[in-house]
Amino acid sequence: MCVGIPAQITELQPTGPHTAVVDVDGAQREVNTVMVDDEPLFVGDWVLLHVGFAMARIDADEAAETLAFMRQLGSVYDEELEAFGLSPDA
Repeated sequence: MCVGIPAQITELQPTGPHTAVVDVDGAQREVNTVMVDDEPLFVGDWVLLHVGFAMARIDADEAAETLAFMRQLGSVYDEELEAFGLSPDA
């Protein structure tokens, strides 16, 4: 199953115009933001990630609700974190 994971932008990278560091459940990773660069991104913004790409902007309430639901899914959430290259225990 493939799902999008809510992540919060913690840093905008100067290495490229479409690069940011995001936090996913305590783990940080660099991602591509080209699909959501129609408006400026800011540290603290929330995005929905899939396969290393920010696919959409989401607000903080939607991110919290989605993360709570995904944690209830247990192994499905853990599998998506692993596919993202993160440990579920990070």
